Amino acid sequence: METTGTNRPILDPDAAADLARALFDTPGEFIGRAPVPVLSFEPGSPLRRRRECFGEVYGAIVARLGEPTLYGGSACGPDVRWRDGGRTVLLNGTGHWALLSVHDTALLEAAERRSFSWGGAWTITEPHDVDLLPYLWRLDRGGPGERPAEHPSARPMPGLDHFESALALLLGAWIEQLPVQVGDDWAHFTLTSAADRGRRLQVSYGIEDGLVVSVDDRDGPCSPEHERLMRSRGWHSHDRGWWQAEFPDPDLADAAEGARIVLTELRARGTVSPDQLRARDITCRDRGELLLPGLGIRA
Repeated sequence: METTGTNRPILDPDAAADLARALFDTPGEFIGRAPVPVLSFEPGSPLRRRRECFGEVYGAIVARLGEPTLYGGSACGPDVRWRDGGRTVLLNGTGHWALLSVHDTALLEAAERRSFSWGGAWTITEPHDVDLLPYLWRLDRGGPGERPAEHPSARPMPGLDHFESALALLLGAWIEQLPVQVGDDWAHFTLTSAADRGRRLQVSYGIEDGLVVSVDDRDGPCSPEHERLMRSRGWHSHDRGWWQAEFPDPDLADAAEGARIVLTELRARGTVSPDQLRARDITCRDRGELLLPGLGIRA
């Protein structure tokens, strides 16, 4: 494949699958070379279009290599890995491109551990760099290859504004990336706060139901005043004691709005710092281990 020597784009899905097979079978010939673009996006492409385009390439590569060892994604695009202890074939997104590459596993993961350990904001006055993390979410379903012995954890968020931004980025990543990698399966987690023990806020996304955030308000008063209060925070509807906000076909603006509603509710009920928060019941349709290092809170 002459294109791999110069790293010119390979924009045909079958040719990309051929390259993936070569990277997988003979990694020594390619480790150290720059990633090869296998897909390009127009600036401002909607998430639905990005999903469809990536799905063609992803499907062709999976047909050639089999299911990946690890699913996942960053704020910039998917992060899918066919991994063992020696080499990792990586299909990842970087803004306007999807890239295919192969790496020495130990070197790649050591560099990523440094990013998780030392990246980010140290104080609430510093900007976060969650959008630069190698991945925001990772799903291990025991696929072919070898799983890492351990997974890095992101440094805790210093402020609630940082956490709101991180949550919006995670939800945006799920909207673009989950349907291609896990089909109709949904992802879910529950947020709790030490400032309001027993209260649960639930966050879920799946291609069938869209993005849904909800809060347990069964102890709230049934009054017009309370309903106006909850709607002023952004909640859409009330069902059996739970307030919900639903976005059936979400985009990035909806991801940001969902995160805003969650943080508005947390603040209103007394949360002042991310170290009061915990993510629980983290799952992707109860299959495998779903990790959310991009949130920067305890799990």
